[in-house]
Amino acid sequence: MAKLPFNVEKIYISVAGRRLKLLVLRPREPAAGRVPGVLWIHGGGYQSGSAKDVFVTRALSLVVKFGAVLIAPEYRLSGSHPYPAGLHDCYAALRWLKKHADELGVRSDQIMVGGESAGGGMAAALCMLAHDRGEVNIAFQMPIYPMLDDRFTPSSADNHAPNWNTKRNVRAWKRYLRGAWGTDLVSPYAAPARREDLSGLPPCYTFVGDIEPFYWETVEYVRRLKEAGVEAECDVYAGWFHAYDLFFPTKKVVREAIERFEEHFKYACGHYFAPQDE
Repeated sequence: MAKLPFNVEKIYISVAGRRLKLLVLRPREPAAGRVPGVLWIHGGGYQSGSAKDVFVTRALSLVVKFGAVLIAPEYRLSGSHPYPAGLHDCYAALRWLKKHADELGVRSDQIMVGGESAGGGMAAALCMLAHDRGEVNIAFQMPIYPMLDDRFTPSSADNHAPNWNTKRNVRAWKRYLRGAWGTDLVSPYAAPARREDLSGLPPCYTFVGDIEPFYWETVEYVRRLKEAGVEAECDVYAGWFHAYDLFFPTKKVVREAIERFEEHFKYACGHYFAPQDE
């Protein structure tokens, strides 16, 4: 059996007296110099999924094709641990990545975050939290069709598309936010679309389908980033429901979308840097 082109290691870190598992993916053949370090957060509506999902997502090519080091956290899910438990876990993983950049062979000025769906929403929230705390500087964000807004939007209010729709979306947000759902008490760290000032956040690339619930909030997030002076771009694909690229990875249009994603990552590697403060 052929060996995978990368090594996988399980690391356990301590977070508030409990153990948090991280999957660390590194190229089997290390690069000559330091490489970007990417924290990739799995999706699942904040209520399901696993760090192992990284093996079937867009993130894998960042290791295989570009030699990045990838960290996938097994963050707590909302069924037993609603907001902010999962975000705290991901932030702890982000701090661990910064602290261990040297031994991982990671460029400390190219720490990046990304994820699909709820993982994309968590990635956006993490950029905001990191910006506000000033402990980790993030160079680039890749929130793919992110789950950003707990409120009804033009595309999430009456959506009956395959895979993810209004009914499933409302159920997931209620579970994540509990008693705060439907009120003005929801934190922007829980629902990033609620943040008013997006200035100072990292450059962003994403893509989304135009029939899925997250279409409007994704496009709006990118529009507002650009309005705030942040480099950001979103590709929109006609007729795509939620996570379409994961269901049909061999379709020509999906292969083209993957190429676009990889081109943006390659561009980020050459142009986006965020040196860490001492």
